[in-house]
Amino acid sequence: MTRAVGIIVAGGDGRRMKSTLRKQYLAFGGRPILGHTLSAFLQCRAIRRIFLVVPETDLAYCRDHILSLFDDRRAIELVPGGAERQASVYNGLAAAGGLAEVAAIHDGVRPFIQADLIARCIAGAEACGACMPGIPAVDTLKQVDAAGIIEKTLDRSRIWCAQTPQAFRYDLIREAHEFARARGIVETDDAALLERMGRPVRMIPGCRFNLKITTPEDLALAPAIMGLLQAAGPRDGS
Repeated sequence: MTRAVGIIVAGGDGRRMKSTLRKQYLAFGGRPILGHTLSAFLQCRAIRRIFLVVPETDLAYCRDHILSLFDDRRAIELVPGGAERQASVYNGLAAAGGLAEVAAIHDGVRPFIQADLIARCIAGAEACGACMPGIPAVDTLKQVDAAGIIEKTLDRSRIWCAQTPQAFRYDLIREAHEFARARGIVETDDAALLERMGRPVRMIPGCRFNLKITTPEDLALAPAIMGLLQAAGPRDGS
């Protein structure tokens, strides 16, 4: 079996949540958002180890309030993050060096990721080098100017909304990050770094429940989504 690791990045703050507590530590269903996310990765049998990247000032908090939720906490290693997401992912990759053939990089505030989707992304990376989930755009897409005036309507037929985990062969994503660091390139996700290098990334169908919790409205929806997923039952985590 391929040695796959999870790199979970949880460095957000509470600005859009209007909370003094970082959003990844806010709770629903009796557990912090980050606790739900880690649980899904622990259930995926393809994952050998998890590297949880958090702000350096939060390491003690996570050790006491997040890792303490799990009996198998030894499978999770805390890693201090960087100044922005891309630097945090790089720190996670550096910590995983020598342990991974595939790295599945995930947003810590996507707690509804399912173990079977993680496994499918890893399998896609094994086959193609890079694989990520997404969902086809269903809303009409408008491009607007700085004043909010519509400039044009975009063709949505080939537009997908990106999700995580984004899985990569380790040597490939490490090369992409080194490429970006050497040139001062900063992107909003890891797949874009491979795009910069002209490397292909395969998109596979994700799940509309794989929500990134960013706003109070997202958090209000979370218990309903959790209830729907629990009613559907567990999915294969192979």
